[in-house]
Amino acid sequence: MHDEGPFPERGTPCHIAGLDPAKAGAEPRKLPFLIRRDGVWLYRGTPIERKTMVCLFGSMLTRDENGEYLLRTPFESGSIEVEDVPFLAVELEWKGCGRMQRLCFRTNVDEPVVASREHPIRAVWDVPPDACGDGGCPPYLLVRAGDGRFPVEARLTRSVWYELAALAEPGTCNGVPCMGVWSCDCFFPLARLCAESKTA
Repeated sequence: MHDEGPFPERGTPCHIAGLDPAKAGAEPRKLPFLIRRDGVWLYRGTPIERKTMVCLFGSMLTRDENGEYLLRTPFESGSIEVEDVPFLAVELEWKGCGRMQRLCFRTNVDEPVVASREHPIRAVWDVPPDACGDGGCPPYLLVRAGDGRFPVEARLTRSVWYELAALAEPGTCNGVPCMGVWSCDCFFPLARLCAESKTA
C-alpha cells in the first residue's frame, strides 16, 4: 500500500492539531504534487487513486496574488504544479430556457457550479475558426475566486463542450456577432459568428 499524500484524508482542525489557524500555512513551500491536463492528480509522480482524497485536496486549492496554485490544509501550505487548470467540468445539466436558463456543471471533484456573473464561462471566441487548431479552444468555467485576480477554473471536457454548443444561439458581445449561451441572465460568447451565418 503506497503513501498517497502527506495529509490525512480527514483533516484535523488547526486548534486540535496544536496549530494556530492564523499561522497555519504561513510559509508556503513547493509540494510534490502535479495536476495533469487530464485532471489526474499525482503525488511524487504516482497517481492518487482515491477520489475522496482528490476531492478533499481540491477543496483546499486556491491561487495566490501571482497566479501560483496553493494547497492549503490545516497542517501545511505550499505551491503545486498545474499543467492547465486543476479541474474538469465533466457533466452539464440545464433548466429553463432563454435568458433565465440555468447551466449547472459538475466538476471531476463533484463540485457543482452554476454559470452566472459570479461563475462565468470563459472562451477564446473572437478568433478565426481555425485559430485553435483541430481540437478547438475549449471553454473554461470559474469555480471559485483566488486570493487575488487569478481564479480557480475548470476546463470543459469535449463531451460537455459539445452539449454546451448545442444550446448556443446568436448574440453579440462588445458589438461583435457571436454564438453563445445564456445562464442566469448572463450571455457567454463561445464562438465568432461566421459570415455565412450572418447573411443566411
